[in-house]
Amino acid sequence: MAMPVRPYLVGVDVSKAELAICEHPEAPVILLENDPGSIAGWLKQLQAPACLAVEATNTYHMELVDQAHRLGHTVYVVDGFRLNRYRQSIGGRAKTDSSDARLLWRYLDRERADLRPWTPPSKGYRTLQQLLRRRAVLVRAKSALEQSLREVPELKREAQGLTKQFKMLDSAILRRIRECIRHHQWQADMERCQGIEGVGPLSAAALTMAFQRGHFRSNDAFVAFLGLDVRVRDSGKTRGQRKLTKQGDPELRRLLYLAAMTASRSATWRGFYQRHLDRGLSPTQAFIILARKIARIAFSLLKNQTTYQPKPHIEACAVT
Repeated sequence: MAMPVRPYLVGVDVSKAELAICEHPEAPVILLENDPGSIAGWLKQLQAPACLAVEATNTYHMELVDQAHRLGHTVYVVDGFRLNRYRQSIGGRAKTDSSDARLLWRYLDRERADLRPWTPPSKGYRTLQQLLRRRAVLVRAKSALEQSLREVPELKREAQGLTKQFKMLDSAILRRIRECIRHHQWQADMERCQGIEGVGPLSAAALTMAFQRGHFRSNDAFVAFLGLDVRVRDSGKTRGQRKLTKQGDPELRRLLYLAAMTASRSATWRGFYQRHLDRGLSPTQAFIILARKIARIAFSLLKNQTTYQPKPHIEACAVT
């Protein structure tokens, strides 16, 4: 019987300026400039279809994974937090670019069977994600500056001018979001989401964008993609504290949390929210449960292409 061919494994640690590349644990780590030309040249000399484990960054890893995927290589994008836990689990003490590249190679070698290959998102997804993230930065900056300048009354006029500029930029971003939705013909899906109590235009755009990222097997998978699923840590008779995994985009969770706060005041969801408070949960926990419920409803609407039919929720399900 023919022996299975072992794939060529590569671990790549990513920074803004350069890539640290491990092609074999006993070989020297290659340092490569993180620019399109250098990446293209290195990929051309790679042995035929390779498997790359690439550390996830904000945007610095995107050029590498895009080019590698186009050339037919299998790419695995590894979360930095998960990689750090893996380092601790094997007793690793040092953290350098070179050691991380070797660690990524080892992680890929040991865990590849349980990893899911990366696939490129659609252009619409990338555009919407970028706009939503930039708006989140704008909102944080606006809030911080307003709080800081509030105690300096002699700058009130200048602060008002600055606030006006923030509003103009915010309006421009919202206009681009609407244009993106129209261009990719997602208006109907966005309107379906917006029919849910508490879900405004931004939350509806975020839910539509998330749904377009891939083919989710169930609403549980969709909730997990958003990072709203619960991490369970029990041992023997000890019941550990439940926490969100927070594996997804934090801006999506923030928008859904705000949507849940608004929905909790509606006639449809007021009782649902109050019953969780009566169980002894904090308002934050109740909002998260409601946000998860909204995400499940949105997934169902988008998957089945149906219209939301509001109804009072008599029973509060602790699971959802």
